[in-house]
Amino acid sequence: MKQIVLGTAGHIDHGKTSLIKALTGIDTDRLAEEKARGITIELGFASIDLPSGQRVGIVDVPGHEKFVKNMVAGATGIDVVAMVIAADEGIMPQTREHLDICSLLAIDHGMVVLTKVDMVDEEWLELVTEDVMEYLQGTFLEDAPIVHVSSVTGQGMDDFKATLDAICAKIPDTPPSSLFRLPVDRVFTMHGFGTVITGTLLSGKVQVGDPVEIYPTGIRSKVRGIQVHNDSVNEARSGMRTAINFQGLEKESVDRGDVLAIPDTLFPSYMVDIRLEALKSVTKPIKNRQRVRFHAGASEIMGYVILLNTNELLPGEAALAQMRLDTPVVVVKDDHFVIRSYSPVDTIGGGRVLNPVPMKHKAHRPEVIEHLEMLLDAEPPEMVSQLASASGYAGVSFAQLLVMTNLSQKKLQDICQKLLSQKILVTVDKESKTYLHKNIVDALEAKALGFMKEYHTVNPLKGGMPKEELKSKFPAVLSAKAFHMLLETMIFRGETVLEEDIIRLASHTVELEQDQEEIRENIAKAYKEGKLMPPYLKEIMESMSLDLAKTKDLISHMVSEQTIVKVKEDLYFDALAIQELKDRLIAFLKENQEISMPQFKEMTGASRKYVIPLMEHFDTIRLTLRVGDNRKLRQ
Repeated sequence: MKQIVLGTAGHIDHGKTSLIKALTGIDTDRLAEEKARGITIELGFASIDLPSGQRVGIVDVPGHEKFVKNMVAGATGIDVVAMVIAADEGIMPQTREHLDICSLLAIDHGMVVLTKVDMVDEEWLELVTEDVMEYLQGTFLEDAPIVHVSSVTGQGMDDFKATLDAICAKIPDTPPSSLFRLPVDRVFTMHGFGTVITGTLLSGKVQVGDPVEIYPTGIRSKVRGIQVHNDSVNEARSGMRTAINFQGLEKESVDRGDVLAIPDTLFPSYMVDIRLEALKSVTKPIKNRQRVRFHAGASEIMGYVILLNTNELLPGEAALAQMRLDTPVVVVKDDHFVIRSYSPVDTIGGGRVLNPVPMKHKAHRPEVIEHLEMLLDAEPPEMVSQLASASGYAGVSFAQLLVMTNLSQKKLQDICQKLLSQKILVTVDKESKTYLHKNIVDALEAKALGFMKEYHTVNPLKGGMPKEELKSKFPAVLSAKAFHMLLETMIFRGETVLEEDIIRLASHTVELEQDQEEIRENIAKAYKEGKLMPPYLKEIMESMSLDLAKTKDLISHMVSEQTIVKVKEDLYFDALAIQELKDRLIAFLKENQEISMPQFKEMTGASRKYVIPLMEHFDTIRLTLRVGDNRKLRQ
């Protein structure tokens, strides 16, 4: 049996709570303040079994204008609305505002309930009914059934149940989703159970024992128990009014508006791309950068509206926009939202989410507008491709695509696999299933080749560019795995060569000019003649009247081509002399197991200022291992 939630709506004191009590016997006003003041402040919950056997969860919302934010929290996730209007008063301010909110939240099914019919005569009731029907023209309740009831006499209760039953039969099943999401609309502590949260399960399912995460705080726990309509169950599914209690979770760590989900499946964001529609009834246009209250799920977050394709939004018009929020929100593509003005607080518009985790946009950028318009109605494969392209160097993971597309896991897997086979997407991290778009990979490669070409031009005597220096040229969002994939691709294509940690263009060779070649030969000769007691580099530069700063690259080149060996700063040796010493040292250690510093000094025939650096050099290249004052051959 499908899961259905009924929500009440309507002006204060029009009889919403009394209606629920007459239908179910449950008084949803549970707070002492509510009973004392005679008004609903917080959300109330009940359930009813209809003649067909369909069980319906009920959310009773407050009607007072001060508590509209609580009403919006309760309206999230409802399938059918009962618009309650008192027969003795008719259409009132919160009737209008609640109707607007239900429309913005894309609630399609509903009925009109004229209450307190025992307080008016037939002629008045007929006039009120006509007035209501006229007001509802052009709304989703235009053709909705109208039921006359009295919570005092019981009149119309059977008619209400039958009408609701007929509406429920027409509500389609909720499309399957792999994302379990439950916006928290109530948190309390129950003796013997601990912390309990309630909400309408928007999608997916949850079972006892499942690990869960509270978003956006990131606090994790495990489901200890689940109740649906006051019955303990092992599993709750999409559309159910659900109560869940947890292991070791403090009440203070959860707030209304938080979202319960499986760990690592949702992504809090301070920005949301939206299609925003201004209500026809607003008296002022919505301005760019206007301060507003953003209502999504059960949350209310302050933020600014950044209009992207216009400077102001007139009543009844729609625009593309980005919300910039004070605190992070957790939403999924196609979620509906409501915005209310900062002060005075009125509902002014709403719409649906286009991208729940976007990059920051600037207004009036054609490429941004084109991208967001694509997200409005693109086919899923094009949407996935465009989202990957828009994610740039950061790439996009499969988990992110789930919330950015709101597709089922199976459908998204099929699309990604097809795009991978077409080489439109490239996998850069198999573990997290993170992808880059082919266009981004091509751009990365072009930039990398450009950086290396520039490096070779500036440093013609260097064999190549340090790998980490090349990585630093790209934004930090480019992951190490993506960079490694880039290098592998360029090497595979024969465009570059990687030697240890130095990368170069395959076409790059070091060619010395005639004067440089002469200098190189003179320096090499000085080190060859010096053997194991060569002059320090500074001394060579002075003897040849050379500028050390200008000759630095030539020295580096001589090291890379293995003409000389750098032992420490300013101290270099002829490479052949070092190799011969290395061979003698290995032979000695194989025969004698270890060597002392005096023995090594005798082997080199050099003074102490050379012996210690040479010994430390062999330690550094991991040929020898220091044990006390002696050295052994490393295994």
